[in-house]
Amino acid sequence: MYRTLLGCVLAGVLCAFGVAADAPLLPNQFGPWQAETPARTLRAQELSAGWAKWPNGERVLAEAGVSRIEQRAYENGADEITLRAFVLRDPSSAFELYTFLLAPGLKDSGLGGDSAGSDHDARFQVGNIVVQAEISPKAKVDGLKELLADLQAKSDQTPLPPVKNYLPERGRTFGSEKYALGPEGFRAAMSSLGQEVSKDLTDAVGFQNGAEAMLADYRGELRRGVLVLLDYPTPQLAEQHLHHLEQALPEAMKRAGATVERKGSLLSVVFAGSAKEAKAIRDDVNYETQVTWNERGQQATDPPIVVMMYKIFLFTGLFLGVATGVGIAFGGFRLIVKRMFPGKVFDRPQDIEVLQLGLSGKKIDPTDMY
Repeated sequence: MYRTLLGCVLAGVLCAFGVAADAPLLPNQFGPWQAETPARTLRAQELSAGWAKWPNGERVLAEAGVSRIEQRAYENGADEITLRAFVLRDPSSAFELYTFLLAPGLKDSGLGGDSAGSDHDARFQVGNIVVQAEISPKAKVDGLKELLADLQAKSDQTPLPPVKNYLPERGRTFGSEKYALGPEGFRAAMSSLGQEVSKDLTDAVGFQNGAEAMLADYRGELRRGVLVLLDYPTPQLAEQHLHHLEQALPEAMKRAGATVERKGSLLSVVFAGSAKEAKAIRDDVNYETQVTWNERGQQATDPPIVVMMYKIFLFTGLFLGVATGVGIAFGGFRLIVKRMFPGKVFDRPQDIEVLQLGLSGKKIDPTDMY
């Protein structure tokens, strides 16, 4: 009995401090899919075999701050699907992992704002959760929208970094978008886009000062190259790292026409075949500097002239009426007191002084004045 009581108390303390085992993240059922087995928690080291096409995946996971990896298999008749959910530190870290899993050739899966997939797999982001799905050859991904709605209630819905919206859409290769919060993500992104990056160039970006990187490949008309956007907390930091990047750019990249330009707190680097192509890509960047803060306010409007005149006459009449009433009340009060107490309160003879010219010998009596 004492052991049971002690166990209950210990469980309560662990739950109070958040140490108790987490509830399964992936549901037992969604849409037509039914779970085959209970959810399984994985370690990052167990992903190596399945992540052969994503080199340095463990380092990127560590940089993004993965706190939990859950895997579960589902079936729908003869079809099978395996889901793997990654719980990250925040939505920005989840976006770094989501873009790390992207590759050119994928198509939009239509699962929220950030989703991509092929005939045999899919990946999508829900807040601070990234889901990777492996689909059997003949299976259809019907029902994943129900899973999306279920995970939205369990995820952190903090807005994603604004730098993702600065990438131009024209000529962009879908699946080439990469976001980096740190050096590991940046090196992996540059390598996936065919741009080898040195340690000096990575250090010059300044991730330790809050820099964020957004990259994409462009293959449109007059737009062939890789665009790198670096967003900083302040324009001063952007100007400081602009000089660092100019010095750290390898000579081969400089000869190829790579330059660094600043606009506000945003730096842009384009690795293109010519200066004309680099300019065409850079000119499409969706970024505008803001030097003022627009407060929410109300627009003042004048009432109609008839209403204004009505209020003027109304309040003027009220003022005159109050003034007249107060004057009559004071005068009436004074007369009553003088009648009841003549010469006692008001107009006492000893208090009245009269100047006389002395034209006659009669002494002036103040009471003759009233």
